[in-house]
This record gives sequence, C-alpha cells and structure tokens, in this order.
Amino acid sequence: MTIRKILLIDDEPTIRELVKICLNDLVGWNVVTAASAQAGLKQLEIERPDVILLDVLMPGMDFTTFLYRLHGNHSLRTIPVILLSVRADWFTSQQLQQLGVVKAIAKPFNPLTLPDQITRALNWSFQPEYEFTL
Repeated sequence: MTIRKILLIDDEPTIRELVKICLNDLVGWNVVTAASAQAGLKQLEIERPDVILLDVLMPGMDFTTFLYRLHGNHSLRTIPVILLSVRADWFTSQQLQQLGVVKAIAKPFNPLTLPDQITRALNWSFQPEYEFTL
C-alpha cells in the first residue's frame, strides 16, 4: 500500500481532527493540517503533499487567492486540489476545471467513504486496511 501525504487546510478544528483520524486510521495516509490558507502555504514550503484538501469558506485569505498562489508557484502547481465545502454543489465541472481543482466534496461528508471519494477523484488505487459494512 502506498502511504499518501495529505495537506488538509480547514479553519474548523473538529473537521481537521475528523479528517485526520479518518484518513490516517482507515487507510494509513499521513495527514498534515493547517488552520488557514496562509498556514497552508507555509506548510507547502516544508512538505510536498500528494493532494490538498481545501476548505472553501475560511477567514483571511479566500480559496481563490490560495489557488492563484499555488498555481503561480512552478514547483507546487501540479499538486491536485480537492475542495471541501458546504457549498460543493455550487461548483460546476467547468468552474472546477477553470479553478484548477479536481473535485468538490460536500460537507458534511461520510468519514467512512471519504477515502474512496478522494481516491476516485484522483484515480489512485485504493485498498482499505479494514472492511466496513454499512
């Protein structure tokens, strides 16, 4: 199994903790968190994740400014971004493509299916450590 590195940028501590537990415990991915877009950009100076999970509604820097800065950096522009938002359904496929975003996942999300949503969006192979029945 490939250990993926995920950068989660979300201002809500409970969401950060839930996603971290879910992705780490269920599939063994390494989740690094940041509480703001600014902190996320600083984290990218230290580590290069396989994907960025980005909250849309955060105080301070908005998500479009974050994406502009990310895509403006030659060494970071290829990192895929998935939006996490209560407003995920506001985005059309064309808008996501224009933003340079792979997918938008709606909040609230099902923690048991989140790893699968991410792997499908990125065409990663996925083999959960545990079998769950719903």
